[in-house]
Amino acid sequence: MKRTLALLISGCCLLSSCMVGPNYKPDNIVLPKKFTSQPHPATKEEIAATEKSLKEWWGQFHDPILNRLVERTIAGNYDLQAATQHIWSEQALRRQAQADWYPQLDANAGGGDSRYSINVDNWPIRPGNPTNHPHASVLTYGARASWEIDVFGRIARQVQQRKRAVEETIEARRGLLISLLSQLVSDYVELRTIQSRLAVTENAIRTAHSSTNMVERLYANGVGNTLAIAQARTEEHTERARLPPLHAQQERMIHAIATLMGEMPGTLEPELEERRPLPKVPTFPSTIPSMVLANRPDIREAERRYAESTAHIGVAVAQLYPNFNIPLNFNPNASAMYQAFQLGGMSWNIMMMMSLPVLHGGKYSAQIAEARAEAEASRLQYRQVVLNAFREVEDGLDDWHQDNEYVHQQEEAASQARLARDRAQQLFGAGLTGYLNVLDSEQTALTVQDDAVKAHGKRLTDAITLYVAMGAGWQGRELADARLPIERGNQSMLLRAFTR
Repeated sequence: MKRTLALLISGCCLLSSCMVGPNYKPDNIVLPKKFTSQPHPATKEEIAATEKSLKEWWGQFHDPILNRLVERTIAGNYDLQAATQHIWSEQALRRQAQADWYPQLDANAGGGDSRYSINVDNWPIRPGNPTNHPHASVLTYGARASWEIDVFGRIARQVQQRKRAVEETIEARRGLLISLLSQLVSDYVELRTIQSRLAVTENAIRTAHSSTNMVERLYANGVGNTLAIAQARTEEHTERARLPPLHAQQERMIHAIATLMGEMPGTLEPELEERRPLPKVPTFPSTIPSMVLANRPDIREAERRYAESTAHIGVAVAQLYPNFNIPLNFNPNASAMYQAFQLGGMSWNIMMMMSLPVLHGGKYSAQIAEARAEAEASRLQYRQVVLNAFREVEDGLDDWHQDNEYVHQQEEAASQARLARDRAQQLFGAGLTGYLNVLDSEQTALTVQDDAVKAHGKRLTDAITLYVAMGAGWQGRELADARLPIERGNQSMLLRAFTR
């Protein structure tokens, strides 16, 4: 019997390296060559330049205040801290799954008195109590152990599944980090845009006030009429009415930044109310290799989710196979302490147990079908995430190209509007035109200058969007070592140039 048990244990241990169910294989996505307008090989220097610019992309705006805000957000944001706790939780679940690989051991001990009824006929004599005395003192101690031999890889697949769940949670945190940083930088750019618009509006108010004084002086000298005075004052008050909404927007942006940093709204007013110019426009590498998309956390998260779902198929399949378990019970009993460790009080058993599902109404087959369907859904979602990522980069590149011309034309328009305003004021002062032309030129100048400031802000916001679309900012692994959504051999064909 001992030899048979030893042979069974040895055989199960040899088979324990077998895992049923499919092994995970990355779903390589074949992209059409026409995706890029100017495909050409990406050099190592271009990849290195891209990698450097993406790791701390907010530094490309060359704004030390923004850099400090980013560091404080990374350290203080509560959502990010909660995401870290989720990672630790998943790691604990993985350790729980790993624990099933090892023997499980529980100890027990006890003692006390007992009495049984003597009013039952033909009551059997109790072991160790030949006189059949109704009173007994019992001391017991022992241990129970069990060890499941993972012959068909059920535990291994569970561990594999939990490991990939950990990796998925890590990628989710990285995605959250990118989202937080993009929101912070966008709010900061919006804050500086609002402050620049405030400066434009205040300058327009000074111009309108100067025009009002001029009209009043002319009227006092017998030139002009009360209509021109009313028009000038209306324009001045209209310009002043633009200030409160802009101040309110400024406060909202400061509050939003403070909240992202994990601080109470209102704590950053002394620090951020001081006006600063818009950050500098970042300089992108001349070419962007498409392999940067492998760094996008949403792609990496979707890929890990697909891997996790694949491992779950193995867990479901293993339920159809025999389960081997080695239980061990060691439970000595005695009536006195000195007898507790004597050979006569020893009691134990060890054996090999096997269980096999036979008839469960198709339950386990349905579980396998469910797992396979979920894995296929994860694979399709992964493909969609990759396609969305390429679309976002494509859109971001197009917006970035168009922004250059948009900003240039807005600046030209603002310059001409200022010139027209000054000329209208000169002509009015000389009595060569009516005040209506002055009003029209001042309103146009304010609108166009405000649009020019917003165009600069939009250009910076589009740069942020492009950085995020490329998966920048989570301080991850090297680009060349990233898990790719497409085969490395296709990388040279999937390159989008910034210069057309």
